[in-house]
Amino acid sequence: MKHILSAKNSQVKEWKKCLTKKERDKTGTFLVEGFHLVEEALKANAIKHLIISEEIEMPKWDYGDVPVTIVTKEIILQLTDTETPQGIVALCNQYTDEQVLSTGKSFIALDQIQDPGNLGTIIRTADAAGIDAVIVGDGTVDIYNPKVVRSAQGSHFHLPIIKQNLSPFIAELKAKGIPVYGTSLENGINYREVTPAASYCLIVGNEGNGVSQEVLATTDKNLYIPIHGKSESLNVAVAAGILIYHFA
Repeated sequence: MKHILSAKNSQVKEWKKCLTKKERDKTGTFLVEGFHLVEEALKANAIKHLIISEEIEMPKWDYGDVPVTIVTKEIILQLTDTETPQGIVALCNQYTDEQVLSTGKSFIALDQIQDPGNLGTIIRTADAAGIDAVIVGDGTVDIYNPKVVRSAQGSHFHLPIIKQNLSPFIAELKAKGIPVYGTSLENGINYREVTPAASYCLIVGNEGNGVSQEVLATTDKNLYIPIHGKSESLNVAVAAGILIYHFA
């Protein structure tokens, strides 16, 4: 077990880089913070390095061969974007299982989702409902953004989250006979008119513009959720949750 006392240490600087998308993409790693997320990462054998504040008691977990470094509170603050971190951070390997693209039967695809909280909530809901994979289209916020990771509450370690260009992905699903449902308030049908089946793909889109017309033109049907009050629309994560559980 190592101890690092200086925030200027070269190892700390390398860890800190993983708060940027560029470094996450380059190294295939990302940081998680807090007891729950670190424990989920540990269960998934995803931890590359564990970093613990000298101010907290080390949890009584089975760490296996995971390297552990004890650091100062100042260093922990540099490795997180939260105001009051819990004092435990893990450098984790990104998880991708693209085999599910050919074997999976239930998907939710995301078209240009911008809000990290929305993306994380959709991932968490898909995980809870047992969907096979989350497909992240171009223009969507980085799936390993710290706010996305916190909102997903460990679901990054439970199901595949795969970056894909949506058009060829949709074409592949349709070729296999898997129905693809977009979401649109215009020229759509009430989602309750669709009888859930074992295979399907749902597509939800950008918070302001919805699913792009290009993508909507390739779907089998486009669905809407009725609005009974005066609100113009539903939050995309709420809408995704309603549709996911209707189909699941």
